[in-house]
Amino acid sequence: MRRKRLMHAGLAALLMLGSWTAAGTLPASANDSAPTADAPQASAGLIRAMQRDLGLTEAKAEARLAAEADARDIAPAARRAAGAAYGGSWFDAASERLTVAVTSDAPAATVRAVRSTGANVRTVEHSARELDATSARIDRLNAPQGVSSWHVDPAANSVVVNVVESRGSDNDVRRFVARAREAGPVTVQTVPAAPRTFAAGTVGGDPYYTGNVRCSIGFSVHGGFVTAGHCGGVGGAVRGWDGTHIGSFQGSSFPGNDYAWVNVGSGWWTVPVVLGWGTVPDRLVRGSAEAPVGTSICRSGSTTHWHCGTVLAKNETVNYSQGAVHQMTKTSVCAEPGDSGGSFISGDQAQGVTSGGWGNCSGGGETWFQPVNEILNRYGLRLHTA
Repeated sequence: MRRKRLMHAGLAALLMLGSWTAAGTLPASANDSAPTADAPQASAGLIRAMQRDLGLTEAKAEARLAAEADARDIAPAARRAAGAAYGGSWFDAASERLTVAVTSDAPAATVRAVRSTGANVRTVEHSARELDATSARIDRLNAPQGVSSWHVDPAANSVVVNVVESRGSDNDVRRFVARAREAGPVTVQTVPAAPRTFAAGTVGGDPYYTGNVRCSIGFSVHGGFVTAGHCGGVGGAVRGWDGTHIGSFQGSSFPGNDYAWVNVGSGWWTVPVVLGWGTVPDRLVRGSAEAPVGTSICRSGSTTHWHCGTVLAKNETVNYSQGAVHQMTKTSVCAEPGDSGGSFISGDQAQGVTSGGWGNCSGGGETWFQPVNEILNRYGLRLHTA
């Protein structure tokens, strides 16, 4: 779906008018978390996408979105209530409630305080601080290519190390796993394929271009947009979908991280919108409240357009061939080359920019994103919101 530049202008004018007439409205920062209670009702297109990608009925998709919004809202208070006993949290699709893990030595008053927020409670052996320390120790190891990634899994109360199925018997993989187990509580799982980034050579679509690479815009910020770091280095020129100059990379980090931001000028401007590609209406962005593990999430990109899935893990280290990238979020959403840098959004809340993954949108797969709040904080940017 190739948009005309006039359509950009008309949409931008409407959105800008809406923000000007909302007295007292300020741009969102990395810490903004706009309330979801007054958010517009989910579109029919979004419900259809969740039915297609998550296997839900219309009624279950609507109920899940409402429950996920509640879980997202109570998660910060539940974490504060757990204090040092906090072992992580996730959205439980079966009960449609947030579940918070607390260590077995937590006082009864702490457990009651967590439950009073509306969350379920599960008792575990290891605190989130212990698991994070284990993951950090594994980060210092030299991972071979047969190791795909690793992350803290609060539901398993362990650090999960993912090994490429065909490489599990490699000596270097076995040595890595043995050393990882020495770092703390570790569970080993297999995955079908190694991760790769989703940049692509120049092809059609509605992208941005740098050199001969095509990537996707993530989210508008005041003065530009955020995207994936592997799409271009600092100073690299960026062209829009119509080939005209947009700006250049003002900041970029990859590997280690996978984020970047591009300034916007030359007749281009920013709008707080994520494209729905005709599957759903274009989505307004109202904040960047972080969605818990287990919630549904959708992605927009210039190759495969709009797809949905669930948040599988947070703070995962992904071992690309170019080097490891830390603190990524893993999802069950599919993606393909050219989708890199594109938007991950939950409801109307920005979540992150597409980094890479394995698989495709014909046979399925998994995709990681770089959380947007980290990008905003790193570069001192303000999310452009409606």
